[in-house]
Amino acid sequence: MPGILLGDVFPNFEAETTIGKIKFHDFLGNSWGILFSHPRDFTPVCTTELACAAKISNEFKKRNVKMIALSIDSVADHLAWSKDVMAFNSDGADSPLPFPIIADDKRELSVQLGMLDPDELDKDGIPLTARCVFVIGPDKKMKLSILYPATTGRNFDELLRVIDSLQLTALKKVATPVDWKPGEKCMVIPSLSDAEAAELFPNGVTTKELPSGKKYLRYTQP
Repeated sequence: MPGILLGDVFPNFEAETTIGKIKFHDFLGNSWGILFSHPRDFTPVCTTELACAAKISNEFKKRNVKMIALSIDSVADHLAWSKDVMAFNSDGADSPLPFPIIADDKRELSVQLGMLDPDELDKDGIPLTARCVFVIGPDKKMKLSILYPATTGRNFDELLRVIDSLQLTALKKVATPVDWKPGEKCMVIPSLSDAEAAELFPNGVTTKELPSGKKYLRYTQP
């Protein structure tokens, strides 16, 4: 199945959406972007996901991340479904969804991006889209992809956490350890010598002593 790999330039596709026709790179401009797909409109898990995304959309905006969703139904269905989503949030059905939804009713984009879930079929036996997440950098290259099956809803707090990590590590020569959160110490990347690390990180570098004697666990506050 066709797909896209980390570091690839994300396709500059054209698509019909709930805000009209877009060309993806123009839509992103100089921002980061997150594209998340959904198996189908008017389905329970998808509705909870879109409602969560709408509720925390300002968190993505703070991080200069443009949001866009995709589902395999029509623009008309998306617009009607959006009212259910906003009503689920108790924002009222007339409140607009704060990001567009791509209409991929022919599944062309889902096939191009490798989004189809072979284990989840619609009533006609055609595969539904899986719950894909793509994070795209300002250079239009894919920085992160996560693929969930149709039966498992996503954790949007984790998506914000990984975006914080991606944006930090794009600027600093660090890596973020397990369960890292903004403000916590990071790891110095192995390719930096101790002298280079001391010069780059004026807050200092601490090294954890290990039985192997290897000094690879180096922490810093970037």
